Amino acid sequence: MSLCQESVYLQGHIIDSLVLAKVLDLILMMGGTFDLEDVHIGTTRAEPSRARIVIRAPSNALLNDILKAIQPHGASIEREADCRTADAPSDGIFPEDFYATTHLPTEVRLRGQWVDVDRIEMDLGILVDHQASTARAVPIGEVRRGDRIVVGREGVRVIPLQRPQERDVFGFMESQVSAERPHNHIIADIATRMRRLRERHQQGQIDSNVLLAGGPAIIHAGGREAMTWLIEQGFIHILFCGNALAAHDMEADLFGTSLGYGLTAGRTVLYGHEHHLRTINRIRSIGSIEAAVTSGVIKHGIMAACVRQGVSVVMAGTIRDDGPLPGVITDSVLAQSAMRAMIPGVGLALLVASTLHSVATGNLLPATIPTVCVDVNPSVPTKLADRGSFQAVGLVMDAASFLSELARVLGRST
Repeated sequence: MSLCQESVYLQGHIIDSLVLAKVLDLILMMGGTFDLEDVHIGTTRAEPSRARIVIRAPSNALLNDILKAIQPHGASIEREADCRTADAPSDGIFPEDFYATTHLPTEVRLRGQWVDVDRIEMDLGILVDHQASTARAVPIGEVRRGDRIVVGREGVRVIPLQRPQERDVFGFMESQVSAERPHNHIIADIATRMRRLRERHQQGQIDSNVLLAGGPAIIHAGGREAMTWLIEQGFIHILFCGNALAAHDMEADLFGTSLGYGLTAGRTVLYGHEHHLRTINRIRSIGSIEAAVTSGVIKHGIMAACVRQGVSVVMAGTIRDDGPLPGVITDSVLAQSAMRAMIPGVGLALLVASTLHSVATGNLLPATIPTVCVDVNPSVPTKLADRGSFQAVGLVMDAASFLSELARVLGRST
């Protein structure tokens, strides 16, 4: 029986990161065979390795499936050709054989030159401007009829992540989820990154923003003061949240409750279930959260700190929202676009106590951005990893404990 074959290249730190082993395992598990040719192993930590792999399969269909599976690990087809493109047939529709992106750094070959794909994230297409020799990732809803979209896999190269120089929790850039692993050293590594990013942010350097995507459990569990301190001290620069975090944060300022539960009394209070509604109503009557803070109605807390520190806030609504507050984006596609616009310049992402916002934000982040997912439910960081955010470090702990310990390590006195 004649076999179909294709040669691919792997290069980079493919030995110590186990990329080569993963690729070879995938080939065998999917029913293919391989020969290793032209293998060069770097002799120092800084020197990259390379390998040429000849893949064989009993059919073109299986060979293509294997190539599709190993491409996210950085395997590029040896026979270099320019990427193929086709016109988008209508607004909001990709060509049938469009290339679906990963969140790894990606290049396409145009006129014999490899070009970086800008704004890379998972599950998008690639829009090419042949005249300008540029390429960028584009959501399906934003494509317009006649846009040139990359189709097939030729002329597309995915770059596997290199192991960072820092010997910290992000050094292996792979998901770690455990309820039993000690948290102290992980939080210490996060704090070290945040100190460095704050210094760079104060100097106006790029890729220095710290993004926090959070849920209302931050307020309910008692993490409000610690998070407020982090914002006031300049450690957080972008906030993604929903209607609930903002509403309960301001409820705590106006009524001392969160979802009607007395934060200092430690019990539900009479008619407390109305407090978040009365808070939303008060802010709606004023017109905006910013006006409520500047007028002195809202004096303390997360939203007040965001206004005073100039933190960029995107509040994405959900179908269960009360109100909602002014400024909440109720169209999910528009909310996603607003979040996507904030991603360039992010150097660290903290996803805290929100399944919805953690997964949504994780989908928008390129793999090059170190990410921490914190939730008391281990299924949340696991779900994030299963969806492809393998750069996310998972911490199974409650939001208040994480934020309080992080703030303490960064210098907050209790």
